[in-house]
Amino acid sequence: MEAKRHLPRPVNLEEADDGVVEFSPLKQDDDEGTVTIEVPVAEERAAWGSKMQFMLSCISLSVGLGNVWRFPYLVQQDGGGAFLIPYLIMMVLEGAPLFLLELGIGQRLRQGSLGVWNLISPWWGGLGVASTIVSYLVGLYYNVIIAWCFYYLFNSFKSPLPFSTCPNETVEFINQTFPVAECELSSETAYFWYRQTIDASPSISETGGVKWWMALCLTISWVLVWLCIMKGIQSSGKVVYFTAIFPYCILVIFFGRAVTLKGASEGLKHMFTPDMTKLLDPTVWMDAACQVFYSLGLAFGSLIAFASYNPMKNNCKRDAIFMCFITVFTATFATIDIFAVLGFKAVANYEKCVDHNIKKLHSIMDLLPTHPQEVNITLENYEELWPQVYLPAIQEFYENKTHEHIKHCSVSDELNQAAEGTGLAFIVFTQAIVELPGSNFWSVCFFMMLLALGLGSQFGTMEGVITNMFDMKVFARVRKEILTGCVCLSSLLFGLIFCTGAGEYWLGMFDTFAGSMGLIMIAFFETIVISYVYGHKKFTDDIERMIGERPGLYWQATWRFISPLTIFGLVVTCLYYRIAHPPDYPAWKMELGNAVREPYPGWAMFVCLILLMGGFLPIPIVYLMRRCQCIRFDTDIHQASIKRVETTISTQGMIKGEEQEQTEQYQQTRNGLCSCHWLHGLGRKYSIELEEYHDSPAGEDDDDDGGLTVPGGRFRMEVID
Repeated sequence: MEAKRHLPRPVNLEEADDGVVEFSPLKQDDDEGTVTIEVPVAEERAAWGSKMQFMLSCISLSVGLGNVWRFPYLVQQDGGGAFLIPYLIMMVLEGAPLFLLELGIGQRLRQGSLGVWNLISPWWGGLGVASTIVSYLVGLYYNVIIAWCFYYLFNSFKSPLPFSTCPNETVEFINQTFPVAECELSSETAYFWYRQTIDASPSISETGGVKWWMALCLTISWVLVWLCIMKGIQSSGKVVYFTAIFPYCILVIFFGRAVTLKGASEGLKHMFTPDMTKLLDPTVWMDAACQVFYSLGLAFGSLIAFASYNPMKNNCKRDAIFMCFITVFTATFATIDIFAVLGFKAVANYEKCVDHNIKKLHSIMDLLPTHPQEVNITLENYEELWPQVYLPAIQEFYENKTHEHIKHCSVSDELNQAAEGTGLAFIVFTQAIVELPGSNFWSVCFFMMLLALGLGSQFGTMEGVITNMFDMKVFARVRKEILTGCVCLSSLLFGLIFCTGAGEYWLGMFDTFAGSMGLIMIAFFETIVISYVYGHKKFTDDIERMIGERPGLYWQATWRFISPLTIFGLVVTCLYYRIAHPPDYPAWKMELGNAVREPYPGWAMFVCLILLMGGFLPIPIVYLMRRCQCIRFDTDIHQASIKRVETTISTQGMIKGEEQEQTEQYQQTRNGLCSCHWLHGLGRKYSIELEEYHDSPAGEDDDDDGGLTVPGGRFRMEVID
């Protein structure tokens, strides 16, 4: 009998209820003696609803919490306006080239990072595994920050704000009420953060148990993430309209209010006054390079996944340039907002300090010499009279023993107190919010903005994980909602470690060792593989074919030489810095009302090493296993397959006995031929594999593929009586 292969209407494998696509019944023409088997073919990869959804998703991924609480800290710490110089240089040398590289290769091969690197070279398939691991680990702790934002948002509706005052405690033996000592030693906002929000333990070795209120907020965070990404870009592509646009609305509102605050000019002056000597410090350049990676979302695999849903003719070069511009603009604009508010806070604290000193002065005025008593000191003449007239007299009166009650008041010192991450968002900035008129409104706006920024980045990060898993054959039969739910549930369970008293210490460890170094190593190998394995000429031809314009000398030079060398220098610098400066963490001491840096214990250093290796080891492990032929080259990544429903006991032996014959037939079907002479026993039940038919991308000539052949997925065909 002769078999004919027909290609009917495409069938979406993801829409099958049970992950199984049924065949049409066998048709037999008695006159011709021909059996026709109709084989459904998987439809093309999902696509964005519009170009706007893609761009907003990239903005949500790139413009995250780092733009609000890490970039301002780096500007404050690394020379003010001078830090913008290395940041822009690193954006040009590594940010833009790597962004276009990931968009271009994802759009051309139309797969997630796992499939992309396996198609380019199975030896380098570990790049996709490494980016999946790093994305999962980053998403694991990133959602904890979102949970903290939820907790502050809920408390922002209380009046007065719970972090605006110190709670009181009663001393029983004297029956009097005093502010809590820990709050008095620190501040209202610091106490609310360390004691009432995370209930910090004195060290990483003391967990203090899971805090139920934080576990509840974390559960809310993961449920929200699951609801928004459970259907992939079909669901998350709509949510990004809020997560990408809303933060800009809040930033504009904050800008309009911040620049009118008293002291805003002091903060902006401090921001834009450059300290050029800082540029000689190599750690400043390292900070700038790391910030570029986080700002653009490089090496997570998310950009490759996003680009894989784009049409083949999308202008990815223009997208890359626009995204670099919008990232720099957003970081700078957010920093202006932050520094304007910090300037207001610095001036407010300065005035409180001056008022404190004047009150102390009045309490001892009668005991001072006659001359200081005759001068009336005010806030306006404080800077002129205090250091020359009053301070020497007070120090002489106290004989340099007890004048520590007199504070040193300085606006510049207040502005130089750098705070990073949680310290900036939940302690320093909230202190400024408390001072604003209508503080509840501004608190709600600020934490809503942080939620939108965090959720947008979290969607992109987890999409890089889910896309890679769903492109694997082992998970292809699972509904995407179920797979996404399992990933979110496992993340919630693992994330409970961040809801303990030592949670902030664990989060700092994950942020330092699971994210930074792993991303840098992945980015280095990405540039090497594209330039020297895939071939920079072939990649340049691909870009030209897609956008109609050949990348110029700048792009080719950065891909081949400048970016790899820059990243390699960054890796060496990071390793040297870690060796020269053993890692430590800020442990909160209740009795001091302050955080003290302590070295990690031995077991914690072992965990740090595991996290560091988790983002790097998959690359050499997969490479060596491929070279030693421990893993097959015909990888199962991105093979949408039609599985056999069942195999009865009566046919198992028959299938096993015909294994060799099926292998021979498979070699013929790889060429698109199916001489199914062995179908004479229609009572049998077994499967063969056929190569999936693929058209060339829309708008391209089949015979002008530039040497790039994208093998289609394979499907299993089941022959049933």
